[in-house]
Amino acid sequence: MAKLILTLICLLLPNMAQANTIYKCHKGDKVVFSQIACPQEYRQHKIEYQLGVTIETDSDKREMPVDPLQALLNSQTITKEKLLQLLDGEIYRLKQENSYFEILRASELQKLERRRYWQNKEKNDPEYINEMDDINTRFNVLTISNNSTMQQLKDRKDQISTQAFPEASKEPEKH
Repeated sequence: MAKLILTLICLLLPNMAQANTIYKCHKGDKVVFSQIACPQEYRQHKIEYQLGVTIETDSDKREMPVDPLQALLNSQTITKEKLLQLLDGEIYRLKQENSYFEILRASELQKLERRRYWQNKEKNDPEYINEMDDINTRFNVLTISNNSTMQQLKDRKDQISTQAFPEASKEPEKH
């Protein structure tokens, strides 16, 4: 069973790595969208989606996609600027996730409040208070976990920034 799961992960991982890139293939009046590069007889436009921004470029030159896992296994490294960009992207994603958690919390609390109202319970009912505390505790744990991860990422980003650009991190001397 474990071998089957591992095999499925290995087969799906390269496809998931390129999920933010789609190719728009043109041949005459026919247009096809694909997650892999277009065949040679088609003209190609590359559509990339990252951090809420979509970019379409005419890319008739063919490129072989680089799987991030393969790059790590082949000991290829990324630049410090790219690493800083990836860290910024992950911090942004975690902030968005925290906002989403707040929306979910409000929705669940509203649902709980409606149920309390229709069951004619008081706001000081122990069951209602326990359920409200459970909801708040669950979302607080998720938010605290994300905040902790964001702080670690920011610390790592600061560390990389001072290593990459040591002259920018020095404080001016006071006379």
